[in-house]
Amino acid sequence: MIRKALFAFAAASALGLAACQSGPTPYQAAGRYERGYTEQKIESERYRITFKGNSLTDKDTVENYMLYRAAELTLQQGFDHFTIVDRDTDKKRRINTDGGYFGPRMSYAYFVPRYGWINEYEPFWRPTTYTESTQYSASAEVLLGKGPKGADPNAFDARDVEKNLGPLVSRPPQ
Repeated sequence: MIRKALFAFAAASALGLAACQSGPTPYQAAGRYERGYTEQKIESERYRITFKGNSLTDKDTVENYMLYRAAELTLQQGFDHFTIVDRDTDKKRRINTDGGYFGPRMSYAYFVPRYGWINEYEPFWRPTTYTESTQYSASAEVLLGKGPKGADPNAFDARDVEKNLGPLVSRPPQ
């Protein structure tokens, strides 16, 4: 009875974890698991924009989504271009372990008249495996502006960014 309960718990946990991370983080507002974009207004024309991905979202995608959000926000606020004042990409690495003992390992023996003593062990054991996961988050402080962007290499035309990065954006299924 206890074995069945432990097995059911392990299976439910594995399914729950698999459901949480079924693919790369889509372009979306950060929600329950804090994956996606966020923005914070600092001044009337200055914002801090962040995009956080899960371990299946690569660095280029995270940076592209952050730039795309900056362009989208710029146009939503009625501006034409944005200038990146400060920009950073963080990398968080983790070592995950899987397997090993699932609770205390038990071994026992019992006697069967036809076969003699039979040794058994707890079936919830498997070798430990280690995997590394990396999560990226990109953030930038942007200054919004009207008119042509000028010669500043850190300035971006919001319509061009939206047009060029738009085909790379993967939105969540609805």
